[in-house]
Amino acid sequence: MHLNLFAFAIPLFLFFIGLEYWHSRKKKKKLFSFSESVANLNVGMAERLTDFFTTGSFYFLYAYLYKYYAIFNIRSSVLTWVLLFFCTDLIWYWYHRFAHKINIFWAAHIVHHQSEDFNYTTSTRITVLQAGIRGSFWALLPMLGFPPGMIATFLLVHGAYPFFTHTQAIGKLGILEKIFVTPTHHGVHHASNEAYLDKNYGDILIIWDKLFGTFAEEKEKPVYGLTKPLKSYSFFWQHFHQFIELAMAVKRSAGFKNKIRILFGLPETIDPAIRTVLERKLLRRDLSKPSAVLKQYVFFQVAITSILLFGLLLFAYYFTPLQLFIGGVFLLVSMVNTGALLEKQRWILYPELIRLFLLMIFINNFYFNIYLLFIFSIVMLCLLAFSKEVGRRYYILLYGQ
Repeated sequence: MHLNLFAFAIPLFLFFIGLEYWHSRKKKKKLFSFSESVANLNVGMAERLTDFFTTGSFYFLYAYLYKYYAIFNIRSSVLTWVLLFFCTDLIWYWYHRFAHKINIFWAAHIVHHQSEDFNYTTSTRITVLQAGIRGSFWALLPMLGFPPGMIATFLLVHGAYPFFTHTQAIGKLGILEKIFVTPTHHGVHHASNEAYLDKNYGDILIIWDKLFGTFAEEKEKPVYGLTKPLKSYSFFWQHFHQFIELAMAVKRSAGFKNKIRILFGLPETIDPAIRTVLERKLLRRDLSKPSAVLKQYVFFQVAITSILLFGLLLFAYYFTPLQLFIGGVFLLVSMVNTGALLEKQRWILYPELIRLFLLMIFINNFYFNIYLLFIFSIVMLCLLAFSKEVGRRYYILLYGQ
């Protein structure tokens, strides 16, 4: 049976998120907020989905670079695995530091820092753009002479470790704090306190931060999130607001050299007032506390989306490319819709109809039945014909208005 075993990362990480949530409730610590957790998981599921379609391309890139540009011919041994560990972690440190110091990279990485929570759901908040940039930095490894198989194997381990550093449930870890990145070290990195800005870039080893002068120990209580909080659960706004701000800053600057300086300059060179202007123009949101019905519906959406994502990735071998594409679009629309629900948007009925339409296509592509297609078509036509009334009742049910 051909199964994609990497899909089991989804239930495994969800298990640890549930365990952390249970622990926080038992200790009476408020480490989770509903809307933040949903927004974090949305971004994480989108990255898992899109990563499925892009990961293979990086393996082929590494294989190509290794074949034609490798400086050394490194063979697998205990010593070379240790060397790969240090090289991988050092490259991560510099990728991570550049991601905070160069606007074009920060525009992709900022999504990971938007959450005002710091828990295991925050660790999932990685975009495919960030993963792509990170993978490009690691392209140095095959050029040094590490075989692609070694790199791919080790990156799985390297990718799993930082998940466990995103938590407040674990305190300081004694002597381990001197060598490894621990939850308290990484909590400092996610904090917006002035003393903690641009600190603790390491992924597994904290020694790089100590060596290059970017280490800070947790002393005052961290305040998590951005220095200017995003205050939006919009899937698109979370992913692209910084790119739009960057584009506006470039447009405002005079001269080609100044525009290049903006693109590759420090994030603080962008006027913070730009976001306020863009929010006024582009954002319409209601961030009041969601009703019990809305929370239940959103939770149901997230649960179903995660189950479908797991199934799609696990049994990917048995789906046609068209079915994978339709399933992927269905999941992405679901994630967009969940964020819109949290902001009580009035246009969510239309993504819901799109999801029904995609579901109809998927089922009929997988198992064609003329009677089933007829029933689906009638339902869709009725919903479209009475969309105004359906929408009104839908919003009253979910939003109470």
